[in-house]
Amino acid sequence: MIGLLARGLSPAGARARLSVLILHRVLPAPDPLFPGEIDARFFDALCRWVTHWFHVLPLAEATRRLRDGTLPAAAMAITFDDGYADNHDVALPILQRHGLRATFFIASGFLDGGRMWNDTVIEAVRCSQRDRLDLGALGVRDGGHCPLDSPAGRRRAIEALIGALKYLGPAARDAAVQRVARACAATLPNDLMMSSAQVRALRAGGMQVGGHTVSHPILARLTDAEARAEIQDGKHALEALLDAPVTAFAYPNGKPGTDYAPTHARMAREAGFELACSTAWGSAGQATEPFQLPRFTPWDRTRLRFGARLLGNLRRTPG
Repeated sequence: MIGLLARGLSPAGARARLSVLILHRVLPAPDPLFPGEIDARFFDALCRWVTHWFHVLPLAEATRRLRDGTLPAAAMAITFDDGYADNHDVALPILQRHGLRATFFIASGFLDGGRMWNDTVIEAVRCSQRDRLDLGALGVRDGGHCPLDSPAGRRRAIEALIGALKYLGPAARDAAVQRVARACAATLPNDLMMSSAQVRALRAGGMQVGGHTVSHPILARLTDAEARAEIQDGKHALEALLDAPVTAFAYPNGKPGTDYAPTHARMAREAGFELACSTAWGSAGQATEPFQLPRFTPWDRTRLRFGARLLGNLRRTPG
């Protein structure tokens, strides 16, 4: 029934609409700290559902056919952001088992042992041996002391810290993150993100690799020169690594008007990208600007609810 409704909402040809899933991590097993994160078992089910309901295409092909008016009914593409190692270790084999090809948007500066700032916060709190954390001293307004004696308490601390630090300037945020790491006195992992060899293996496995800047900044908080360098340098680093063109881009964080502006879409085009993805909900039609492609993934865990929310998003036009 869901597949039939999807084909009705998105018929083949000029009236077709493209659904693009956005994912980040696929954990090997459920995480007690973040039980809502996608793990291998659920991702396998997700792949099974969407291949039954939708015509899943590589993003580059899907956007070209959307523009040309030749998109099949109920078309979908799958994307991953950031460049986590589990994308290679866990997600890739599942995608291949289902005969699916996805696009992986990678922040080049974190390859080979790097770590994103939010993951430093998460892992510092996760691994801390402290029994409580003074959030107020770490930049959380009215934060007070947060107990770390349960997964729920650690999760509250993480969410408060990330919310407080997210929109700081790069230098201020880096300094604040280091204060968090020192306060937690934890040993931090250095294998969360992919290695260069894993990125090459993605491409060798039939996947598309896209740009996601160098250091995953909020582009709207940078000067034009800084934003342009992030976009271009990330592209060039991946092209040198793969010895191949990198033609797709995703805006870090990705909220139009908040995290990036039309000027950044122009920068991406001028850098040589052919398309760019946001995190605005909705589906794309033939008139959708190719540098403003919307993306959405339901958070529901049951087949029926997941499919119903996909259908609801298929009706949505960003704007």
